[in-house]
Amino acid sequence: MLFDDFTHKEGEPAQLATRWTQTCLGTGSLHVVDSALRMYLPANPQGSYADAQIDDYGTLARANFPWRPPLSMTVRARSSHPAALGNSATQANSQAVLRGTAGFGFWNYPFSVRGDVLMLPEAVWFFYAAPPSNMALVPGIPGWGWKAQVVHAMRKESLLATLPTAFAIGRERISRRPEHANSAARWLQRVSGAQEALLDTITLSDWHTYQLEWLSTVATFRVDGKIVLTAPHPPTRALGFVAWLDNQYAIATPRGTLRFGTTSTDAQWFEIDAIHIKRTEPH
Repeated sequence: MLFDDFTHKEGEPAQLATRWTQTCLGTGSLHVVDSALRMYLPANPQGSYADAQIDDYGTLARANFPWRPPLSMTVRARSSHPAALGNSATQANSQAVLRGTAGFGFWNYPFSVRGDVLMLPEAVWFFYAAPPSNMALVPGIPGWGWKAQVVHAMRKESLLATLPTAFAIGRERISRRPEHANSAARWLQRVSGAQEALLDTITLSDWHTYQLEWLSTVATFRVDGKIVLTAPHPPTRALGFVAWLDNQYAIATPRGTLRFGTTSTDAQWFEIDAIHIKRTEPH
């Protein structure tokens, strides 16, 4: 079990528990403010890379990541700015919304720099991305916004879908026909194994309680007790917990566009009041 409400004894400096690997890159920083963890990025008009993050896998090989189903996670969180909604073109440079990416939950850290073999992404988490991010993994759902999300690319079905996906994307780029775009989007979902729900009625800048029940057969996401996503056949490999805020964006669309970068930001933060993860009995 893991529980952290970031409280500290009165008169003593606020410090994070030693269980956390702390990552502060660029101008990113971590603070305990009123018994909550604040991941903070100051104003960054040049858009140089910045990240504030905690995780519990930073010293581990991927095979030793600590979390597998069945388990439950409860996190209480809010941000300094609301989530991006609506048309991405109108919000690509807006400082009125939270910029970059943010979130919390479990993933396999597929881009390991510790000598592990690189892997396709696996994640069971609450994930946010602001325009110009456009990770269009599920047909009919915008490639940005605040989401409950499962990504399950480490499947034999993903490998089998690779060549048909490449063909569908190539055909869409040549023809630009809507039916070919829809086909490419469906194949891209088969490769990523993505399942998503857009949390467009949740005010990201208000406190909410986010819950995840992760079983080997299904992952159930709730916000303030209400089910927002039921995702069958989630990942079952060992994953690590992460919570972060950065100023990155990523574009991966059915048209074959793949691009990464960073954006400018005003001062902004993502805050977590408590994290509770416990192992549960299988249903």
